[in-house]
Amino acid sequence: MPLPAVDMKTPIPASVVLQRLHDEVPPDHFTLGWLMGTLHKRSFGIIMLLLALVALAPGIAIAAGMLLMVPAFQMIAGKPAPVFPRRIAERCFPTKHLASLVQRCLPVLRHLEKVIHPRWQTPPGATRRIVGIVVALLGATLVFSPIPFTNIVPALLVALIAIGYLEEDGALLWIALSVAVITLAVATMTVWETVIGAEWIARLW
Repeated sequence: MPLPAVDMKTPIPASVVLQRLHDEVPPDHFTLGWLMGTLHKRSFGIIMLLLALVALAPGIAIAAGMLLMVPAFQMIAGKPAPVFPRRIAERCFPTKHLASLVQRCLPVLRHLEKVIHPRWQTPPGATRRIVGIVVALLGATLVFSPIPFTNIVPALLVALIAIGYLEEDGALLWIALSVAVITLAVATMTVWETVIGAEWIARLW
């Protein structure tokens, strides 16, 4: 069964898209090129969600953060769908990893979809760019914050932003974006105060 068209008036729940993706993925290996070609314009949201879940694992959070910045910058540029460099897009990944990730995600997503629904419609172009900016900053946080467990909050925020974006739930999206901006501001202030403190200590010596 083909994945649903992206221009349907009634948005297809993200859990349905992920389930069909799980059912149609090649048996042994898949590529990001296949993934993006299958999802079409919904690939921004789905890829952000999957990478956010991957980023919850401390060992690969940095790599996930770097990959997150690729679609984020393309959203800022107004691209209709993400495009990865050919070398990355054609690289094969084991299907079992994608299947396992989707299977863990689906129960939670289906539970959330009981209260998530399309509302507070926002301009698609402006929304895509704002989401791209915030996700790029969160991705940078994942890359440049090597301290253990500092990956959890940015990854969860990206996941919530992706779900709100996919489900066209403006309320959830703007709440997640607002929390993300506050989190980024606090992190920036903490880093700034640490730098100032280090300079002050250095002067004492």
